[in-house]
Amino acid sequence: MFVHPWMGIIANIPTTVQGGKHVGDSGRKLREEFTEKGFNPVRVHPLWNRHGHSGFAIVEFSKEWDGFNNAIMFERSFEADHCGKKDFYRSRRRRDKLYGWVAREDDYHSRGLIGDYLHRNGDLKTVSEKEAEDQRKDSKLLTTLANTLETKNMHLKEMENKCNEVSQSISTLMEQKDEMIKAYNEETKNMQQNAHDYLKKISLEHERTTRHLYDQKRKLEQREKELFHRKAQNGAETRKLKHEKMMNERATLEQKKADENMLRLAEEQKRETEKLHREIIELEKQLDAKQALELEIQRMKGALQVMQHMEGDGEPEMKTKMEAIEEELKEKEEELDDLEELNQALIVKERKTNDELEGARKEIINSLKDVSTPAIHWCRENKKTAKQCLLWQEYLRDPSWHPFKIVTDKEGNTKEILDKEDEKLTTLKTEFGDEVYTSVTTAFAQMNEYKTSGSYTAPALWNFNEGRMATLAELVEHLLKQWKQQKRKRCRR
Repeated sequence: MFVHPWMGIIANIPTTVQGGKHVGDSGRKLREEFTEKGFNPVRVHPLWNRHGHSGFAIVEFSKEWDGFNNAIMFERSFEADHCGKKDFYRSRRRRDKLYGWVAREDDYHSRGLIGDYLHRNGDLKTVSEKEAEDQRKDSKLLTTLANTLETKNMHLKEMENKCNEVSQSISTLMEQKDEMIKAYNEETKNMQQNAHDYLKKISLEHERTTRHLYDQKRKLEQREKELFHRKAQNGAETRKLKHEKMMNERATLEQKKADENMLRLAEEQKRETEKLHREIIELEKQLDAKQALELEIQRMKGALQVMQHMEGDGEPEMKTKMEAIEEELKEKEEELDDLEELNQALIVKERKTNDELEGARKEIINSLKDVSTPAIHWCRENKKTAKQCLLWQEYLRDPSWHPFKIVTDKEGNTKEILDKEDEKLTTLKTEFGDEVYTSVTTAFAQMNEYKTSGSYTAPALWNFNEGRMATLAELVEHLLKQWKQQKRKRCRR
C-alpha cells in the first residue's frame, strides 16, 4: 500500500548548527534539483523538530498517475545509487549522501515526524484501489458530462430555433419595407407623371384658345376698319359688329381673369407640392428609424433570451449584462412608442395635405373647364358636324358598345387592343377621314384605360402630346411660362 497523494521521503539531508539550531537545504532548492532530474515534484517539505532541521523531508508528487510514475522513477534513481530505503537503514557510513524512497504503509504507521506528517496529509491506497477510484470518478464524470451536454444541446436547439424565428421575422420586415417603399415610389411617380401630363394638355388647350381669341379680335378690328372706310349705313350690321366686339372684349377679360386665377392656383399648387415632398421625405426617415428600432429591439430580445438560458451558470457578470440589456430594451421600446405616435401624426398630416392638393387640382380643372376650345367653335360653325359630335359622344357613353378584343403574345400574356374592324369605327373613318377617326379612337382608348364609371367622361389634367395624365409640377411650370408670354404680347399691343 502506498501513501496517497503520492509522496517520497528524503533522508540524511546534511545540516549544520547555527545559533544552537540545525539548519539544512531549503525545500525550494531540493525541489529544483529533483525537477532538473525529471521527477517533477509538486513541492518538498523539510521536517523540523525542536532542535531545528531533522535531516528528513517529504517530497509530494501530483495525485494522478503521472505523479505515481515520477515517484517510482524517484525511488529507482536512489536504489540504482544504492541509496534506497533498505540501504539507509543498513548503512552505518552514510556520509553526506541523500537517501530516498516512496512512502508506503510502514512509513505511514511509523512514529515520529515522518508518520505524523503522512497521517495529516495523506492516506493508504493500493494501486488497484486507486484504479477503481479513478474508474468511478471517470464514470461519474462521464455521466455528468453526458447530462450536461444533453442539457446544453437542448438549450442550444432552443436558442437556434429562436434565432431562426428572429431572423425570419427580420427578413419578413425587410421584405415588407422594400415592398412598401417600392409601391410608394411607383404610386408617387405615377401621380406626378399623370398630373404633369394633364396640366400640359390643359396648357396647350389654353394657349390655343388664347390664340383663337386674339385672331378673332384682329378679324373684328379689321372688319370695323373696313366698315368705317366704306361708311356702311346698315345699322343692323353695325350693332351686330359692336355686339360681337363687346363679346370678344368680355371673353378677353374672362381670359385675363382665368390667367390670373390659374397663376395663383399654380403657385399655391407648387408650394403645396414642395411642402408635401418635404413631409414625405420626413415620413420616410421616420419609417426607416422606426423599422431600424424594431430590428434593434428584436435583436436585444434575442440576446436577452440567450442570456436567460445561460443564467444558470451563476456568473455575476452575466446577471449584470442581463440587467443592462433589460434597461436598454425598456428605453428602446419607449422610444419606439414615441416614434409610432410621431409616425401616425405625420400620416394624418400627409393625408390632409393630399386632400388639399386634390382640392386644388379640382379647382384648376373647374377653372379651365370654362375656357372655350377651338373644337367647340368648330362644331358651332358646322351644324352637321355638331350633330355628329353629339352622336359619337352617345356612342362613347354606350356601355354595350365595346370595340376591343383580347390578344395573346408569344409569352402567353394577354392584352386588350382596339378592334380596327369594328363596323362603327370603319364607317367613321370612311365618312370623316383619318384625323377624326384618330381622335375618336384615342379618346375611347383613354376611357377604356382609366376605366371611367359607366363610360362617362370625367375631367382630368391630361398631356395630349404624350398621351398621359399631366403632373401638377408640369402644369405650374407651363402656366407660368404661358402667363409671361401673354403678358409680353399685351405689352407690345
